[in-house]
Amino acid sequence: MSAKAVIIPAAGSGTRLGSEVPKAFVEVSGKPILQRSIECFLGIEGLRQIIIPTAKDYIDRCKELCSDLESEYISFEVIEGGSERQYSIWNALKILHNSIELVAVHDAARPFLRQDYILRCFEVANEAGAAVLGVPVKDTIKRTDEVGSVEETPNRKYLWQAQTPQVFRKDLILEAYKSASADGYLGTDDSSLVERIGAKVKMIEGDSENLKITYPLDLKVAELIAKGWI
Repeated sequence: MSAKAVIIPAAGSGTRLGSEVPKAFVEVSGKPILQRSIECFLGIEGLRQIIIPTAKDYIDRCKELCSDLESEYISFEVIEGGSERQYSIWNALKILHNSIELVAVHDAARPFLRQDYILRCFEVANEAGAAVLGVPVKDTIKRTDEVGSVEETPNRKYLWQAQTPQVFRKDLILEAYKSASADGYLGTDDSSLVERIGAKVKMIEGDSENLKITYPLDLKVAELIAKGWI
C-alpha cells in the first residue's frame, strides 16, 4: 500500500464569489467549503499527510478547522500560501514526509468529490506516474488570435476540462516543480508542469458535480448539492 499525501491549496480570495473572506472559508449548508473538501479524502487507505497552504491571516482559523478532523493516522500541516497557486503547492511539496509515494493536489473549492474518483486517480498514478480527473468538453471550442479572429475549431472528441484531484508519483511532481522553479515557468495547473518535462499524464473521467465554486451562481448550485436536491 502506497503512502499518500494530499495538498489542498486554500489561499485564494473570495473576490469573484463576492465574499469578504477567502472562499475556502465560506460556508455551504453550514459547513466551510474547505472542511467539505478535506472530508472527501478522510478514510482513504494509506493517507498519511494533508497539507493546506492558506492566507497568512487565516492560518489559525485553518488550524482550528483541522483540529476538529484530527486522526491518529494523518498528519495535518497548515502553511502560508504564496502569491500564486503554484508557489503555494511548491511550498507544500517541500515539507512532504519522506515516506510519501503518491501526492494528490485538490482545489479547496471543489467540495463534492466522490471517493471512488480519488481511489481511481491514485490507482492510475501509481501505475502510470500521473493522473488527472476531468470531464469531456460539451461545448464547441474556438481558438482565436490576439485580436479575436477564429483560427481553429479543435475536434472536441479529444478535449477535456481538467478538474482535481491531480495525482502524481512524488518523484515526478518534485522534478516537475524543480524544473519550473529553475526556469521561472508558471503553469496553469500541476499537470501542465509534469507535461512540460515530457512525462505522460492519464485522464480519468469524472463528473460535473465536482464543480469548482468560483462565482455566486456556483455557490447557489453547491447549496442544492449539499442539501441533496440535485
